Amino acid sequence: MLTVHAAPLVLPVGAGPVERGAVAVDGDRIVALGPYEAVAAAHPAARVRQWPGVIAPGLRQRHAEWLLTRCYHPDPREADELGADPLSGEAFARLARELDATRWAGSVRRGLQQMLRYGTTHLTGPFRDPAVRTAVSRSGLVEVLGGVSPVGVPGCVSENVPQSVSGSVSMGGAADLDPLAGGRDLPGSVHAPLVTGARADFAVFDVPDEAALVAAGAGSCVVTVLGGRLVYRRR
Repeated sequence: MLTVHAAPLVLPVGAGPVERGAVAVDGDRIVALGPYEAVAAAHPAARVRQWPGVIAPGLRQRHAEWLLTRCYHPDPREADELGADPLSGEAFARLARELDATRWAGSVRRGLQQMLRYGTTHLTGPFRDPAVRTAVSRSGLVEVLGGVSPVGVPGCVSENVPQSVSGSVSMGGAADLDPLAGGRDLPGSVHAPLVTGARADFAVFDVPDEAALVAAGAGSCVVTVLGGRLVYRRR
């Protein structure tokens, strides 16, 4: 079904922001992007979804392999014992000795689900573990190879990110599911800009503008759309 997603601000990245903007989606593709009035007039039969805040491209989680293979994402039933946040470092090392295949697979699935809550649509791979690779494939999240710069977005990794920050996670830092963490800007955190004809991978963040999004982080995500499908909506 043709759907028009509208918000007070659309941030395509690689092009100027669109106030009172909209993104029209047909199947898994973006078929129009621009001011809401123009997009709605061109697609009068479309279903309209009005969202708060800003629509922006889906984010890219560059530490996905570490977050899925060097962290444990607790089951809600384990919250009293383990808490709700991902376990990493020494806590993960202690727990890893007790994990069977079922608990490990559950952790990976929950980790992927949590990433959707942060507007993540793309994961940097490759994923060497067969179980992780299968879970990623089934999740619908898109695996991309590291070091590939998205077309139209200058700098896959933001020039504002210190190398000490971008490398800290792989060295055993605290687990953070937010792709904007560590001082990344929006262009340095997305996989590709929103353009007509591109795959419909984007997110909605309940903030007024780009500066507020970077300041608040991707935890402000209220909706994630993956291949045209609404896969996460904050309740």
